[in-house]
Amino acid sequence: MSKRGGFPGGMGGFPGGMNINKLMKEAKKMQADMEKTQEEISARDFENSVGGGAVYVKVNGNRELKEIKIKPEVVDPEDIETLQDLILTCVNGAINKVDNATAESMGKFNIPGFM
Repeated sequence: MSKRGGFPGGMGGFPGGMNINKLMKEAKKMQADMEKTQEEISARDFENSVGGGAVYVKVNGNRELKEIKIKPEVVDPEDIETLQDLILTCVNGAINKVDNATAESMGKFNIPGFM
């Protein structure tokens, strides 16, 4: 401790020359950049299709289903299970695209334990 009390190296200093004000400024900038990245992803649409285009879906970056198209030839009253499987696979594929884009975009921030 110095003669006047407080922290060695003056106000806001850390051993090794790290400045708390600089660190806080960088953290605020990173937070703003992360929020902007998340807004950009939320504004995007992600599409997926399965069964040779028999089922098509569109979701937004918030993982909300926006559109679904089903070709009439895959609607077989005797085989509803196949149609259900196609829809599930298609929707889950579109959501995975959102998750992958989010992980890729947020990964640039390199925060240990974040993603």
